[in-house]
Amino acid sequence: MHHAVDTARIAFAGTELPIHRDRRPRECNYRRLNGCPQAVVALRRGRHIDEPFPGGQSYREVLAATEDFLTDLATRWDGNRILLIARSANRWALDCLLADARLEDLVQAPAHWQPGWEYTLPPPDHPGEPSRSEH
Repeated sequence: MHHAVDTARIAFAGTELPIHRDRRPRECNYRRLNGCPQAVVALRRGRHIDEPFPGGQSYREVLAATEDFLTDLATRWDGNRILLIARSANRWALDCLLADARLEDLVQAPAHWQPGWEYTLPPPDHPGEPSRSEH
């Protein structure tokens, strides 16, 4: 979480935009593999969708924490744009929750990076189809 907060502070230095911290949308805890090269973790991802990494988390646990975060966010959201600084497991969770992707497919796919993803969170009083677009 420290890297995300540092990134937000740098990106919004000199502005009055609020920065909110929340532990729920954070990278999967790989425990012994934390800090390992992405290629090392990628070889093991498919085995840890439901089964936690030894001493850590499963991707399904990350998805549940992200869902809890979004549910809470939806109750307080005022319709303005929100920037979420997070990692790949969180993006997969957002893709599952807001774009109907399958976690099993996402963790097996090659790493994909771009400058940003945009998701639409439907307001709680106007249920509708959430969406994702790539920019």
